[in-house]
Amino acid sequence: MSSDTQQPPQASGAPSSTDPTEIDLLLPKSYYRPLWTRLLGELRDKVSPEKLPPLRLTSRPSDVGMLLGDRVSLPWYRTVFTSLGDVISPETLPPLELESRPIDVGELIADQMGHPWWTSLLRNLADQVAPERMPPLELTSKPVDPGLASGGMLLPRWSSVISTPKVFLPDKPKAQQEFTPTLPKAAPLKAQQDAREVEFVHALEADLRRDLRRSLFRQRVWICLVAVEVLTLVGSLFWWSS
Repeated sequence: MSSDTQQPPQASGAPSSTDPTEIDLLLPKSYYRPLWTRLLGELRDKVSPEKLPPLRLTSRPSDVGMLLGDRVSLPWYRTVFTSLGDVISPETLPPLELESRPIDVGELIADQMGHPWWTSLLRNLADQVAPERMPPLELTSKPVDPGLASGGMLLPRWSSVISTPKVFLPDKPKAQQEFTPTLPKAAPLKAQQDAREVEFVHALEADLRRDLRRSLFRQRVWICLVAVEVLTLVGSLFWWSS
């Protein structure tokens, strides 16, 4: 018999008090409190919250604006008023601090599409009349020597290597087809058309011609009205200017 008493094995779910690096996956003791004690604790936190010391930040904070959860919790009229406020008096932000070297990429595509159509027309005319003078292109690669004066290997073309004349082979003779005489077939007799069908087709053609004449007449009337309206507007401009 040994004098040492054997200790009971520790439960696998219980955390070890000797090992501080072991992860505790059990729920905290506050979870097992009764409901009335938790309600009293939450009421006490609302009435007199615990005063904590000021937070000490060791890194540089960055302003990320309002969080997404706070934006979702806002009522709908707050977002409408915020949008109107941004349109009427937008927020003046501090200048952007760039830590990298900026690259001029020109005007963005969204800004180009936001301009009226006549600005692009005037810009194209200005480019044709007085194009912008660009600085000389800076090449970082060495240009290729077309004459191979540097002692490179010149490979001849494949056509200059061939010394034999071109030979055109004759086409293969086509296989002779056996002639089989065919008798001419009699033309099929045309079916006699019914008088009612012929009358219906003529009536349908007459209705279609009448609809086409009416549509052409309406088209000419509308064109005349538009022309008269345009002339009236132009005349009123000169009349008001005089």
